[in-house]
Amino acid sequence: MLLSEQDQFLSYNGEVLVFQLSKPKHAEEADDKTTNLCVRRMAFNRDTKLFIQKSSGVFSVHASHSKIEMICCSCTTDSRTGIILPCVLMKKKKRNNIKYFVLLLHSSNQFEQSFYFKLDYELKEDITLFAGPSVLWRQANKLFYISSNTCMVQSAPVQLSSVVWTGEIVGEGTVALGIRTACLSETEDADGFSVSDRDIWGSEFFGYAIQTQKMLTGTCFMPHAYSRVVSSVYICKSERWKKQLQISLVAITHKNQLIWFQSGVPKGVCELPYEKPWSVKPAVTSSNDLLFVVSFASGNSCVVQRRDSLQVASKWQKVKCVLVDDFIGSGSEQLLVLFKDDSNTDVLSTFKITDLGEVNYASGINYKHDVPAAEGLQENGLLTVRALETRLQAGWTSVRELQQHLGLQKRVILESCRALIDLVEERTHILPNAKEVKCRWARSLLSLVSLWDDVENPPHSRSKETSLASKVPEHFTEELWQRVVGDSLVVGVKLTESFYLSLSDVSLSLVMDQDFSSISPVIKCQSKIFKLNKAFSTLAVSSSQIEPPPKKMKLDLLSKKDLKKEFPKRSSRIQLDGAKTVTAVTSLSPLLAFHHVCCIVLLHARKQNHQNDSLQQSKKITVLCGKILLSVEDISNGRYSIKILRDNSYCTGSVEDILAVLAVSVRFSFQIVSSDCTLTPVSSWLLGEMECTPFKECQDNIFCHKAGNVNGTIFNWTLKNPFEGVLTVSCRNLTVLFQCLHSLTRVLPPSCSVKLLRSGSKAVLTEQLALALEKEILTLKNSLFLKETKAENSLTWGNESGKKINNAPLASLLDTEEGVQQFRKKLQNEREESVQSMNQTMNGALYQKMALKIAEAQLSSDMIVWRLS
Repeated sequence: MLLSEQDQFLSYNGEVLVFQLSKPKHAEEADDKTTNLCVRRMAFNRDTKLFIQKSSGVFSVHASHSKIEMICCSCTTDSRTGIILPCVLMKKKKRNNIKYFVLLLHSSNQFEQSFYFKLDYELKEDITLFAGPSVLWRQANKLFYISSNTCMVQSAPVQLSSVVWTGEIVGEGTVALGIRTACLSETEDADGFSVSDRDIWGSEFFGYAIQTQKMLTGTCFMPHAYSRVVSSVYICKSERWKKQLQISLVAITHKNQLIWFQSGVPKGVCELPYEKPWSVKPAVTSSNDLLFVVSFASGNSCVVQRRDSLQVASKWQKVKCVLVDDFIGSGSEQLLVLFKDDSNTDVLSTFKITDLGEVNYASGINYKHDVPAAEGLQENGLLTVRALETRLQAGWTSVRELQQHLGLQKRVILESCRALIDLVEERTHILPNAKEVKCRWARSLLSLVSLWDDVENPPHSRSKETSLASKVPEHFTEELWQRVVGDSLVVGVKLTESFYLSLSDVSLSLVMDQDFSSISPVIKCQSKIFKLNKAFSTLAVSSSQIEPPPKKMKLDLLSKKDLKKEFPKRSSRIQLDGAKTVTAVTSLSPLLAFHHVCCIVLLHARKQNHQNDSLQQSKKITVLCGKILLSVEDISNGRYSIKILRDNSYCTGSVEDILAVLAVSVRFSFQIVSSDCTLTPVSSWLLGEMECTPFKECQDNIFCHKAGNVNGTIFNWTLKNPFEGVLTVSCRNLTVLFQCLHSLTRVLPPSCSVKLLRSGSKAVLTEQLALALEKEILTLKNSLFLKETKAENSLTWGNESGKKINNAPLASLLDTEEGVQQFRKKLQNEREESVQSMNQTMNGALYQKMALKIAEAQLSSDMIVWRLS
């Protein structure tokens, strides 16, 4: 297919989309011909180092007495589904009637006409496609736009001389950044525009939010002094910090400069090699380098690299266009430079793919047979870079081992201090044995030996070791805390990991220390176990890291090995990235009737003996965790009240406050699945309508600040993929839950399905079911083994009286009448013994104990099956 001036190129998911309009063969047939808009999906083949066609599509337009043109193309978000799709703006002109229509291209190569509109003039200035899809343009210093939702042309109440950028800004939606003549008025003075800038420079920047129809102060983008020279802008990052809009952007000027701005302050400048720059766009390479691709009106292009300073890294002439995407599937972006080649009419005939580093492909090179010297140098450079990366990883491993060694030294000093304190206070200090030290302190250093036990597992200490297995280590709790939430008292005990891993069926109980004869000292309470991941966000703006994050992340082989070292295979109930906290919740008002209350906190659990896999080795233990004091004065002064406040975009509150709210809340999990739309409305609903903000200490959970009953509800939104996620709601009661669900269903698409999940994830419950079934089988096996052992003993005891008969030869017995009688007696005895072995009896107490164990095992597995259903 021949190229023409109407051809448009677009990158989409690593492919190159080539849009072409077919032309009539003869001029006299033009009035009766239909014009076809053809699209070809081209993908780079790493074997042949060429672009090959994967598929194609056609959209036919009736063009009788009309002229069809492509105005522009871009990748925009379909507001119906939230999916980014290629979008093309077409023009159909018939005399003075001008019709514009917007087409969406789906993955099946089918075109869909989104909407159309008619104008009495042609679009020529600052035309942009953005989310919706929507179209924005400038005409006679006025701003106009139309969306697929309204299908009506709307005008903005602003006068402007140019539009330098259109895109999304955090908290503002779609914003058009433009330049207008500075005009001093009373209404605008209140908005904070600089009067000196208007008087001196005569023009100013401004931002117009299309959805909210709000004006944004231009000084947060760049000083107004640059408004006369800037021709195009690209905003790299935007966010709010202390209610202030923070913007990082690059701008190109008529003075052939590229300038980097951060929060309205210029941070760097670079001289461009050509004149009349007209567009700029970014690219993030495999080495996390931020590149800016600048295109010029002369058909040239250059790349500016931002490291310590801005500098031109490469430049090309006679360029058709430059596209940015992951064309080779490496997980990072590359530049595809398409050159003008009059001698070759094929699509994508002359090109270059590069990231100014390891990746460098060019057309016209026979990679199979004739390898030029440049490629050999590139391969040597690649091997050198890999060797340097290996040395860097080895150095990082050494630093990490040194940190572990310093941590071990710190623990040794701490244990020595504890021993010294016990010595001064005349207490007996219990030294940890080698196995506990190795498990708790040196999990990654397998060859470490305890400093207190020189011999591990001596032969003569088996009985001593067995007696010590049931003892509780001295330091098994890290913290004991209490909080008051409404009419509930929450008591929490944070356990050390080494102690918690040996326990099962953990719970807390509260016992009043005072002697009350009329009431029971045991307080009724409900226990829960929590673990919170402290996953801190990386979205905070800093002056040292302001480039956008890479689109994709890949783990190399070395990092995968490190992950295996950091997270070895363990049981499903063991979580390495967070301590376990056991909580007890009880009613507060009965305790306050005593004015002053002292309660003893006891921990109940089953301690496992890891040296024997038998089910009989677990033992019930009760451990004293400490005491808590409670008084009316403390409650009135708010000493134990939770303090969860809203600070900008985060919730400030300690981990204990979060756990206390979760302990008194009812938890529900819902699976949300959308078949044809992404689930982006859920995040917008949480951050917008529900007014949620994440906890600063635990950003996986977000806190609802909306006024009313829903205030204080905690949400956890986890996306498995763009079309499926799990929403966990921790609320005070069912009424709050129904209010939240009613509000959520109003923003979800009709095709979404919401399903209530049983407690626990499917993967964890599946593993628990396997363990429960294994325990049930072992219980049955042990019971049958006990019965068979008793039967064998019974048979052996019964055969002792007939040993002599069994030893006699059979032929000699049958020779005489007495022998036949003995043989008949022997046969009768064996028959009776056989009947006895078939009708074994068992002691009632033993049978009751065995049946109880089997029933407990079956009940556990049945409960997990119910939760999975």
